[in-house]
Amino acid sequence: MLIKEIGLEELNPRKFIKEKIAEIASEVGDGLAINALSGGVDSSVVTLLGHKALGNRLKTYFINNGLMREGEPEMVVRIFRQLGVPVEVVDAQEQFFKALKGVIDPEKKREAITQTFYKEVFAKLVKLSAARYLLQGTILTDVDETVAGIKRQHNVFAQLGIDPKEAFGYKIIEPLVQLRKNAVRKVARALGLPDSIYKRIPFPGPALSARVIGEVTPERIKIIRKATAITEEELASRGAFQYLAILHQDRVTGIREGKRDFGLQIEVRCWDSIDARLAKPTKLPYKVLERLATRIVKEVPGVVSVTYNITPKPPSTIEAV
Repeated sequence: MLIKEIGLEELNPRKFIKEKIAEIASEVGDGLAINALSGGVDSSVVTLLGHKALGNRLKTYFINNGLMREGEPEMVVRIFRQLGVPVEVVDAQEQFFKALKGVIDPEKKREAITQTFYKEVFAKLVKLSAARYLLQGTILTDVDETVAGIKRQHNVFAQLGIDPKEAFGYKIIEPLVQLRKNAVRKVARALGLPDSIYKRIPFPGPALSARVIGEVTPERIKIIRKATAITEEELASRGAFQYLAILHQDRVTGIREGKRDFGLQIEVRCWDSIDARLAKPTKLPYKVLERLATRIVKEVPGVVSVTYNITPKPPSTIEAV
C-alpha cells in the first residue's frame, strides 16, 4: 500500500486539521470511536482531532500498562481534562507484565505488547463501549521501519496485510499516516496543544519495555524509569531530537566500598535528527556526561556503569529494542 507523504514544507496545518476532522466524522458517521492517549505528540494530536470531529462519541482512554515514565498517567490526564477532553484511566499493568514474562527476544516483546494492547485490553473496551472504530497515531516513519523489516512497530497492520477488523473486531483510522514527526508537531501547535505536549521528545509505543534489554519485569521497569527521569532532567536543555536511557541485560563488574560489586549497566543515547530516519549522536560536553553518570550511579540502585552511545543511525537505531 503506497502512502503519499505530506512533507513539512507543503503541509498547511489548518487545512490538514479541517480535512481530517471531516474525514473522521464521515468515517465514523453516527457511531462511536475509541482511542488510546499516551501523552506523546502523535496520540495527543489524534485525540484532539477525534474530539473535534466526534465530541462525546469519542471515548478516550489512558492505558496504564505499568511501562510509562515517572508521573506520566497523572500529568497526561490532567492536561487533557483541562483541554475539555474527558479521559478514563484503565489499569492494565497485570495483563502487560504477564504477557512479557520470560520474553527476551525484541520482536517477541513487541508482538506481546501488540497482542495485549489490541486483542485483550482494547477488545474488551470495544465490547463495553460498542465502538467499531479505533483512532490511533500511526505516522509514516512507523510504517517505513516496519515494512523495511527494521523493527515491528506495534501500531502497523494494513501495510503487513493484517486486517484489524478481522483480527481484533474493529476498524483502525490513522489520520497522521502521511506525516512524519516534524510535521505532526506543526499540526499539534496549530491545534493549540501546550508546549509540554507538542515539544515532547518521541517516546516508543511499547514504552519503557523498549528500553530494557532482556526480560521486562516490574523491578527492571522501576530501575529504567528512574534512570529515564534523570536522563530527561539532565538533557532537556540540550535541544536534541531525543534522549533516553537503556538498561542492559548482563551484570558488569564494579567496585563499591572497596569490594567487587556485580551491578547494572545503563546506556545513554542522545540524538540529533529531523524526522528519525537518520540520526547522529549529540556531541555532549564531557561535563554533562560526567554529571549524568554520577547522578545515575548515585540515585539508581544497583547501577555501577554508565555508557554513552556514539554510533549514528544507521547502523544503530534510536531505540534499543
